[in-house]
Amino acid sequence: MSLLSDLVNLNLSDTTEKIIAEYIWIGGSGLDVRSKARTLPGPVSDPSKLPKWNYDGSSTGQAPGEDSEVILYPQAIFKDPFRGGNNILVICDAYTPAGEPIPTNKRHAAAKIFSHPDVAAEEPWYGIEQEYTLLQKDVKWPLGWPVGGYPGPQGPYYCGVGADKAFGRDIVDAHYKACLYAGVNISGINGEVMPGQWEFQVGPSVGISAGDELWVARYILERITEIAGVAVSFDPKPIQGDWNGAGAHTNYSTKSMRNDGGYDVIKKAIEKLGLRHKEHIAAYGEGNERRLTGRHETADINTFLWGVANRGASIRVGRDTEKAGKGYFEDRRPASNMDPYVVTSMIVETTILWKP
Repeated sequence: MSLLSDLVNLNLSDTTEKIIAEYIWIGGSGLDVRSKARTLPGPVSDPSKLPKWNYDGSSTGQAPGEDSEVILYPQAIFKDPFRGGNNILVICDAYTPAGEPIPTNKRHAAAKIFSHPDVAAEEPWYGIEQEYTLLQKDVKWPLGWPVGGYPGPQGPYYCGVGADKAFGRDIVDAHYKACLYAGVNISGINGEVMPGQWEFQVGPSVGISAGDELWVARYILERITEIAGVAVSFDPKPIQGDWNGAGAHTNYSTKSMRNDGGYDVIKKAIEKLGLRHKEHIAAYGEGNERRLTGRHETADINTFLWGVANRGASIRVGRDTEKAGKGYFEDRRPASNMDPYVVTSMIVETTILWKP
């Protein structure tokens, strides 16, 4: 008699050409990831060859009940680490039946910005540092913390090893390998300052693909924590008090910044970001005011400042970049729950297209 695990792990390619495509989209809160699967007649590697699909938008907070159909447009394909074989994960964005992007479709506007000739010529690169907190599912309290109590103060947990310092490493490593398998350009992981908090980095990724890769990496993390019976939180300040918040530091460079003389281009770009500080903060994630307090490696939410190797700044420039006279900078303001389509496109719009 087969066990459930045997059936889950069946290799379809032994008996059929057909594949399973898991269509993934962002729900009505702008943070919730949704997905459903369909059978396709054979392997597909080009998103434009995939059929559009629909879903009930009234059940995701994205359409009224009397006109509930929302259409999914496939945009990016990744290998499916859960089903294996030729099965795929498909990042989609959402439209009305008339072809208009729905309000929560932030990818559409971002793709427009990235396809602008001035932006495309600069080949914007991104590296996004996604922090998150693992929670005990039933009590919504960080993994490894005594229920209703607190662990020892911060200090030993950042990049820490050992059963009393690192909580949930099996989930983190499973996610790392699953992302590599899927084709996500994941570049590393580490334990964070607050116990139960971790980080993975996606990039360098060019243009719109940074958003696609971060969203599919979040989806894979949600699925792995589902299997493990653990909850994942992208709240920017999951625990009040003397505990670090969670951000999504966004590293950015353009071709001009990476070439000789790039440091001057970086300084001009930072100056422009400072002039639009309020607009950026408004778009950089919900609840960020609880995180950006001027403590715990952040700048105050109302203050814009930049510096070399300064982790208390809004924008940090690395020592290597200063020394080489070219390179990249890090925007430390985005919250862990930010939408990468919004943040990446806004940075490039302000630094390249916006004329003060």
